[in-house]
Amino acid sequence: MGTRLGHRQVLLRPLPLGRETQDRMTVPAYGLVCLTTGPEIRFRTITLTRYRALNPDQRYGTLLELYADNVARVRRAADYCAARGIRLYRLSSSLFPMLDLDGDDTGAQVLTHLAPQLRDAGHAFQDHGIRVLMHPEQFIVLNSDRPEVRESSLRAITTHAQVMDALNLERSTWNLLLLHGGKGGRAQELQAIIPDLPDAVRLRLGLENDERAYSPRDLLPVCEATGTPLILDAHHHVVHDRLPDQEDPSVREWVLAARRTWTPPEWQVVHLSNGLDGPQDRRHSWLIDQVPSAYHDVPWIEVEAKGKEEALVALGACAPTLST
Repeated sequence: MGTRLGHRQVLLRPLPLGRETQDRMTVPAYGLVCLTTGPEIRFRTITLTRYRALNPDQRYGTLLELYADNVARVRRAADYCAARGIRLYRLSSSLFPMLDLDGDDTGAQVLTHLAPQLRDAGHAFQDHGIRVLMHPEQFIVLNSDRPEVRESSLRAITTHAQVMDALNLERSTWNLLLLHGGKGGRAQELQAIIPDLPDAVRLRLGLENDERAYSPRDLLPVCEATGTPLILDAHHHVVHDRLPDQEDPSVREWVLAARRTWTPPEWQVVHLSNGLDGPQDRRHSWLIDQVPSAYHDVPWIEVEAKGKEEALVALGACAPTLST
């Protein structure tokens, strides 16, 4: 599987990489997160209130039309990324609303009906050599102290993994399924849960540090004990530890510590964002003003900027005007 990574060492064009920029660097695959600011990659949804107002026959037909349209849009997203040289794409976790409703399997029936189209969409990414990840919403808290939250969280994350299976994405961290640490102060509970997760979840699972509850230091023992890769977010680390900026030496230390949790290390993914109004601002800026020099040899970088594809263009990471 590693042969398809395709990253190589070359001289990097000048970019805002911080004060201690290296002369020779890995050219990373910068990742697009879910949507575009323009109309090119957008997905449809339905509210729970509207869905529940429909009778059972209407529910199936409504979800069939919506899901089929979103699958087609996923397929077009693969072509969009390929045309612009984007080799990393985060799949939206909201493609199939109502899929994880407790006691209602309408969405699951529709997804089964669309199995051929889903496989085709997944194959499109594979054929283009595009790595696909998913990062579900933060309401998934596997280590909650409330049993009903743990139950709904497990149902939701399992549903996301089933979607990845339907797209024929690998059950490995090549096709990462990423979560935060969840409920603060419950790292041991999280560590105990991971080995018992369904294979479709566990084999893809990665954990990311956040700006409030879990620092890299908190998550590293969990990752090491369970064989789960750590995804470093330098912006979150700076906010959590109240550091001056992303050039703090500890960022490089955590890049390397996180890399040791990846098998193979060439699959390492990090997150890149800047604060809207300075390093301590949790809000993401529109574009990326600074890439930390600690990321100089990281092969896969998800860009979490409000400007989406505009941020990738500004980084020189994708072509701005190619047609799909």
